[in-house]
Order: sequence, then structure tokens, then C-alpha cells
Amino acid sequence: MSGHSKWATTKHQKAVVDARRAKSFAKLIKNIEVAARLGGGDVDGNPTLFDAIQKAKKTSVPKDNIDRAVKRGSGAESGGADYETLMYEAYGPAGIAMLIECLTDNRNRSASEVRVAVTRNGGTMADSGSTARVFSRKGVVVVPKQQGDKTLAEDDVLEATLDADPEEVNDLGETFEIISDPADTVRVRTAVQEAGLDYDSAEVSFVPEFTQEVDGPTVEKVMKIIDALEDSDDVQNVYANFDASDEVLASIS
Repeated sequence: MSGHSKWATTKHQKAVVDARRAKSFAKLIKNIEVAARLGGGDVDGNPTLFDAIQKAKKTSVPKDNIDRAVKRGSGAESGGADYETLMYEAYGPAGIAMLIECLTDNRNRSASEVRVAVTRNGGTMADSGSTARVFSRKGVVVVPKQQGDKTLAEDDVLEATLDADPEEVNDLGETFEIISDPADTVRVRTAVQEAGLDYDSAEVSFVPEFTQEVDGPTVEKVMKIIDALEDSDDVQNVYANFDASDEVLASIS
């Protein structure tokens, strides 16, 4: 009986992982399609498309899926949707500010799914401008510390990107996060590449101006909202200004 139970649990966990990966694939493909529509299908002349493709590759999105998305977006193949970016604002528990970025071809569907995900999980929707003021649009390049046999130090990252004028470098544990002006994102990413370093992602994101440290129960409540939002195919990114100590994170992992 215990063996059967263990196998059932394993199958369930695998199904959850596969479902999340499928959703992740769909969102990455959507990003590629939009980047190709806005800047053309030539990767060399469209840095946004280049970075969208690199991110998809690192998440193991099949090459055929990537190629078809580029063709749909650039108009070389029919079937592309007319996506638009929408931003929603909300508050989580303890007044945590949330900014929800959607890429959608149906405004009504997105609005409904976001509202349900937030309000059914203890959050509240906010008026336009209420939480957006907490975040700034920044370029964010993420570089893993482990580069082959070498472990990077913060000084290595600073030296590699100095000429690209990064604003700051943050130690995230297993990676370094390089923050820059949005217009300098490609310069920073290129500097990382020219230094012979691998990178996980390079994109324009929203970074909180300040963070609020919260306890374990609050983190769990916030993550419940984020998980519900990310279950929507239309939600591309969820930004929140909460932080927690290593001890708190360890207690809920």
C-alpha cells in the first residue's frame, strides 16, 4: 500500500510540474510572437526578440515552437493573435503592493481572471496608479554565479559590465541580478556575453522602489495569490514588493 501511495504522489507531482511547464512554454511563445511582430523576425536586428528566444531556450522550449512563433509574429506564417499588454494593480495581505502584467487578445477575459485570482485569495484590486508608483521600470539581467568550474564574485560581474553603466548588482544567492536603465539592458547583456559569461535572462522588468519584510504566514498568503494569477495564460509577470528573511523562507519551504 505504501508503495502504491508513493507512486500516486509522484505521478501527481509530475502532472503539476508538466502543467506548469506547459503554461510557461505558452507564455514564452507569446512573448516571442509579440517581439517579432513589433521588431521583425530578424534576430540580429531585434534584440528584444533575441532575448525572448534565449529565455525560451533556457526553459527548454522546443526549437520548432520557437521558429513557428517567430514566423507568426513576423507575418511569414498565418495564425498569429493580436496581443496587447495590460497592467493591473492590487494589494496583497499586509498591504503588499502588486503589479500584474498581462499579454492578451481578450481584455474582458484577462480582467475577470485577474480579479478572481486576487479577490478569492485574500487580496484586493486597486485603482490605477495606486501600486504602480511603488515600482520603476528597469533593465534586469540575471547571471548565474556558477560559470563552469568558476564561481563568480560580485566584483567579477561589476568588472564585466562597468562600461555598460549598471545601476547596481544584487546578490540573490545562486545568481547575480544586474539592474540598469531600461535603455541599457542590451548593453549590459552584451557586456556579459563579451566577458564570456552565461546569463539566465535579460529583459525590461518592474523593480520595487522599496520592499516590506513579512513573516511566514504572510509570505504564504502572498504566494497563494501569485500562484493563482500565474495559472492564467494571460498573466505574464507578477511583481510584488515583499521580502522575507532566510529563516522565514526556510520555515515555509
